[in-house]
Amino acid sequence: MKAVAVYPGKPDSVHLRELPKPRLEEIPGGRGVLVKVLRVGVDGTDREINAAAYGAAPEGCDFLVLGHESLGRVEQVGPQVSEFAPGDYVAAMVRRPGSGLYDLIGEQDMTTGEVYYEHGISRVHGFLTEYYVEDASLLVRVPDALARTGVLLEPLSVAEKGLRQAFEIQRRLKVWQPRRAAVMGAGSIGLLATLLLRLRGLEVVTFARSLKPTLNAELAEAIGAHYESLRARPMEEAAREFGWFDYIFEASGSAAVAFESALALAKNGVLALTSVTGSGARLEIQADRINLEFVLGNKVMVGIVNAHRQDWEMGVRDMAHAEAAYPGWLARLLTHRVQGLENYRELFARLANPQGAIKIFCHVAG
Repeated sequence: MKAVAVYPGKPDSVHLRELPKPRLEEIPGGRGVLVKVLRVGVDGTDREINAAAYGAAPEGCDFLVLGHESLGRVEQVGPQVSEFAPGDYVAAMVRRPGSGLYDLIGEQDMTTGEVYYEHGISRVHGFLTEYYVEDASLLVRVPDALARTGVLLEPLSVAEKGLRQAFEIQRRLKVWQPRRAAVMGAGSIGLLATLLLRLRGLEVVTFARSLKPTLNAELAEAIGAHYESLRARPMEEAAREFGWFDYIFEASGSAAVAFESALALAKNGVLALTSVTGSGARLEIQADRINLEFVLGNKVMVGIVNAHRQDWEMGVRDMAHAEAAYPGWLARLLTHRVQGLENYRELFARLANPQGAIKIFCHVAG
């Protein structure tokens, strides 16, 4: 079968290769599920791994199959699998358990291990291939009605985790009722975060660099959010108009924007950081002011990576809710389709120049 892979640590090594079709027996205990891949989304993570910024091959391999945003259809199940059947649509959770304490209790998204296992990222092959086999416990069913947009579930799960973790933290307050939120970034994950916050009734301002009109701005406003360009005015200035934000979800990819957003957080607010910024850039920030306001305002800044099963399952529910509340909105995020694994060069060329794209994906089959 075909697969799109890189040699981790070697820049621009993306290539097409042939691999044997996986077998159920690769998963112990009869819990294997063989999945035919239908769609795989790509993002900045895939681009950065191909640029050799990070990424690790599985043990015994010198290559890593890319792709961590998946939608597939079950073809075969092991004898101890009762929760899935051939024909079911599924998405695979990205992180596999390691051997640490949190991994052993099903909280591998919170692992403290230096070694971690993520499909298409670290030590586990990804989904830019024709088939994969996975333990049933690491798959999430996608209803037939959501099959067209199910490839968006992985980025949505990260936004779900960000909000869930904020409420977990704020149990310290006994009562926390956020009314106003900001989302930094209007790419796929930023727009999905905007969506879930609007579904919960919050007033949302989505910030991005681009000036209107753009499709991103149109999509944010179509679900009742405000769109603000950081080129037009600084976030803090906009916050004086809209009010300080109880919750800020940062997905801009910019450390400068992350620290700027800290200045617009309300007292008792939570700033969730999801951007991975590894350029080594140095910034001048208002460190004394940020420190003072976080101390006196009981504010929280928290990092968010990956997602727990409950975040994936909540994502499925919110996607169904979104289709009812805003029919067709999710499908509009799927802006750029590349047909077939053999066109991987087109896929990565588009990823290198994503101007006008929201979600780029490979249509593998189906």
